[in-house]
Amino acid sequence: MVLKTPERRDSMKERLTIRKRGQITLPKSIMERFQLKEGDTLDLEMNEHGEIILVPMIQIPASQKWFWTEEWQQGEREADEDIKADRLGKPISNNADLEKYFKELDENIE
Repeated sequence: MVLKTPERRDSMKERLTIRKRGQITLPKSIMERFQLKEGDTLDLEMNEHGEIILVPMIQIPASQKWFWTEEWQQGEREADEDIKADRLGKPISNNADLEKYFKELDENIE
């Protein structure tokens, strides 16, 4: 599920009714705004003011769990900053360039 979160400053208010067995129906406007569909998961949180907050969640396959660790995400943020600041090396277009790149890496390690 791809989730686009509206800006926090956008406000939206809807009234929900609790039905039998504690069920609620989300209004169409909420479903469309958050691109929700049947079967999607929401977490229910309660903040320090006693307000109930529904947070749309995405499911991640266990084999991709590593990508969402804080350590990996920090590396992703650093890479994004390097790209924005144009701190990228020259493209490697052949084996000779690749061997030269690894040789330079080895020299920098020692």
